[in-house]
Amino acid sequence: MQLHDCTSRADAQPCGCTDVGVVTYPRRVATFALIHGAGDAGWYWHLVEAELRARGHDTVAPDLPCDDDSAGLPEYADAVVASIGSRTDVVVVGQSLGGFTAPLVAERVPTQLIALVAAMIPAPGEAASDYWANTRYDDEQHGHYEGDIAWFYQDVEPELAAEALRHGRDQSEARLSEPSPLRAWPDVPTRVLACRDDRIFPLPYLRRVSEQRLGVTPDEIDGGHTPALSRPRELADRLEAYASEVGL
Repeated sequence: MQLHDCTSRADAQPCGCTDVGVVTYPRRVATFALIHGAGDAGWYWHLVEAELRARGHDTVAPDLPCDDDSAGLPEYADAVVASIGSRTDVVVVGQSLGGFTAPLVAERVPTQLIALVAAMIPAPGEAASDYWANTRYDDEQHGHYEGDIAWFYQDVEPELAAEALRHGRDQSEARLSEPSPLRAWPDVPTRVLACRDDRIFPLPYLRRVSEQRLGVTPDEIDGGHTPALSRPRELADRLEAYASEVGL
């Protein structure tokens, strides 16, 4: 008997195949839990969400309580876990500071993969405020730029970059000095995606940290620190490819 995948990523509907002896079955659909960075909002992911949903996947991109002085990493993780609900086959994606939240979420939901995009890679028990010294950030060569556009959005269309600034929020640092509750990196396949023109986490720096902390050599993508805005389709391609590696 022949097995036949008669569904499409776009609508996940049967093709109407009437061939005798053909067994049809649906593809598994991934839920991408998209975690924004410091002082940002779930809006950051809206173009990538549209791409992934058009391919038949599910997405969640909650606003973390990053502007709340009473909230820390556990509360950030709570917000993501609540947005996932009962969904399964989860791909947890962390951007920038979202890398601190990603493994905490992966410990609590049925996660098939962690993807870190231009992200911080925490060590167990590490406070976010200690990350820069612990990873010897100042040892790397950095450029000198003026303003958030130059640092974060240098390759984003000007109107979209201006909108991103309007969606930005103040990042509370009240609890960033607390040790992360992470005890060990989750036993989950992990991929790291570095941006070749990232002015926040230059490629040599992120490559070194990823290899030292995870034993993972990052994949690379063109662009600066915010590829979800500058290259949403290419980023969605990468995320979908990662998901396919674990059968999603």
